[in-house]
Amino acid sequence: MFKLTGSVKVIMDTVQVTEKFAKREFVINEASSMYPQDIIFQAAQDKCSMLDGINEGEQVEVSFNLRGREWTSPKGEVKYFNTLDAWRIEKVGAGMPQSGPSDMNLDSAPVSASTDSAEDDDLPF
Repeated sequence: MFKLTGSVKVIMDTVQVTEKFAKREFVINEASSMYPQDIIFQAAQDKCSMLDGINEGEQVEVSFNLRGREWTSPKGEVKYFNTLDAWRIEKVGAGMPQSGPSDMNLDSAPVSASTDSAEDDDLPF
């Protein structure tokens, strides 16, 4: 399992490759290094719909598996292909509560469970 964070550059339409196989490709621009990379991913079958709530330009984290396969051409040439098979897409920051961290009261002091003096405390610190 791998993860990559970047901005969505392109989301393509779902393509019905065969009667039993559908895929939807999308491109993530990964710009954390000096040379940004446009990386294409594939969502297959029921995972195609996970792109419905994603818009181009949004920051996302993609969880994916790396798949590889061998293919022999009609001329007998052997070639190898890789596929980045996405299985989860999360908007960056989607784990935060909708109201955001500003609703938290960070100024209040912790409430002590005991009103006894510190001498009765049996904690070693």
